[in-house]
Amino acid sequence: MTMRTPLGRARGSGSAREGTGHFWIVRLTSVALVPLTVAFLVILIVTSGTGYENVHATLASPFAAILMLFFVLTGLYHMVLGMQVIIEDYVHSEGLKVLALMSNVFFAVLVGIACVFAILKISFGA
Repeated sequence: MTMRTPLGRARGSGSAREGTGHFWIVRLTSVALVPLTVAFLVILIVTSGTGYENVHATLASPFAAILMLFFVLTGLYHMVLGMQVIIEDYVHSEGLKVLALMSNVFFAVLVGIACVFAILKISFGA
């Protein structure tokens, strides 16, 4: 039997003080994705039905390439944060949770590298 009160047992095992920052980053990326998604859709609609050369020329412009890079990177970061919350909430086995969190980050990095490479290759005309 312990002599500590319930408050004494609870002290020191509270918040890691990271929840608020995580909350705001998720909200910031979701707000940033609204105009970036609109820009993506505009580019998609403008280039649909045109030939390869027109699509390549549109995506080769610096403005469109920068918008696409921001869209992809912000979307991937938002995805990682959202999946992290889902994994932490619903995966109860500690080993499986660590594996899932690592896989989440590795997947996002691989997709991000592929997307950035493709956008830069189109943008620089290679």
